[in-house]
Amino acid sequence: MVPHLTTALTGPLLDLERRFLDAMPTIEHWFRAQWLEHTIPFYTSVDLRNAGFKLAPVDTNLFPGGFNNLSLDFLPLCVQAAQTAIEKICPEARGVLLVPENHTRNLFYLQNVAQIVTVLKRAGMKVRVGSLLAEITQPTTITLPNGGSLTLEPLRRKGNRLMLDDSGSGPSFDPCVVLLNNDLSAGVPDILKNLEQEVLPPLVAGWTTRRKSRHFAAYDRVAEEFAQLIGIDPWLINPYFATCGEIDFEARTGEECMAANVDAILKKMRVKYAEYGVKEPPFVIVKPDAGTYGMGIITVKDASEVRDLNRKQRNKMAVVKEGLQVHEVLVQEGVYTFEKINDAVAEPVVYMVDHFVVGGFYRVHTERRVDENLNAPGMHFVPLAFETSCIMPNPDGAPDDTPNRFYAYGVVARLALLAAAIELEDR
Repeated sequence: MVPHLTTALTGPLLDLERRFLDAMPTIEHWFRAQWLEHTIPFYTSVDLRNAGFKLAPVDTNLFPGGFNNLSLDFLPLCVQAAQTAIEKICPEARGVLLVPENHTRNLFYLQNVAQIVTVLKRAGMKVRVGSLLAEITQPTTITLPNGGSLTLEPLRRKGNRLMLDDSGSGPSFDPCVVLLNNDLSAGVPDILKNLEQEVLPPLVAGWTTRRKSRHFAAYDRVAEEFAQLIGIDPWLINPYFATCGEIDFEARTGEECMAANVDAILKKMRVKYAEYGVKEPPFVIVKPDAGTYGMGIITVKDASEVRDLNRKQRNKMAVVKEGLQVHEVLVQEGVYTFEKINDAVAEPVVYMVDHFVVGGFYRVHTERRVDENLNAPGMHFVPLAFETSCIMPNPDGAPDDTPNRFYAYGVVARLALLAAAIELEDR
């Protein structure tokens, strides 16, 4: 399935894709050098927005939760990439302890966990799933909507090692690697602190300490270097952003900071829109500087809109996942998405394990506009959108041929991945 783009792609994005194709040997050589210099997160997903005139990342997740939405055709890529990632960290690894979110009621999320288990098992690992939930006191098997099942077990700590009790016939499960699929929004539990085992991603990657603004500051550096490498305007792959701290939505403090930054970003966007002949009105996204699941996000087109938030909007912005209060926000250039599947607005999400692109899907929302956040209740996923790997372009084809469009997605997603690696190193 190839998405239908409502815009006639004859503008800068086609030029951008052609530059990617022409510079492919240079790009891949540059990436290879980067992977040697930096420690790459174990797995990553990147939300992209394709505006026709611009292709940019808008969010990077280091604890991706949608492996069940990938096409099964990409399972071999996932397995090979997982083998490479684990061999780097623990060459003798035989056991991986997977620690998921506390979402026992979200069966679709648990299908994601089950798919990660499948990938790791096919990569040759012994894999068990340890739960942080206090009510999981014994192995608990959950039946999943797709007919599969997942067994959650209570975590145990012995000294500085995390393990599980024996499975009934052998010694306790003492893994080489602890793999988190929990973004630590509620904080780092004591049981995970100061472990001698390798913890992936590292604890500093969790939302307890991570900030989106730090990620996009790192992405600024990456995008600038990459743009110079292939001779493009970095704005074509990079959204403007600013941050505001000391926000209190209930007390209505910090509104002037948000308004000033919204106004500044919109002014810069108008200059670029005029330069590239973009007719659509610019917009800005205001969202928490930490957190996930698309919570607390609003679209604004004028600074006055953040000064005049009604109570419902303030309540929406004030609290995110795990009931955490929002006191820091990211003010980010909005990037349109002009991709549609069956007349519904869509955006690509690219998945990577280690530095390999292993597939992706389209996040689709029938009730959202092209300038709105699609990561919201009512969204669904189209896993067959990527018919070919994002790393298999066809230099003889047109820039917007399926493999070439997806190669462009893979390039920009890997730039975000590199930024995430730099971000974590700077912690």
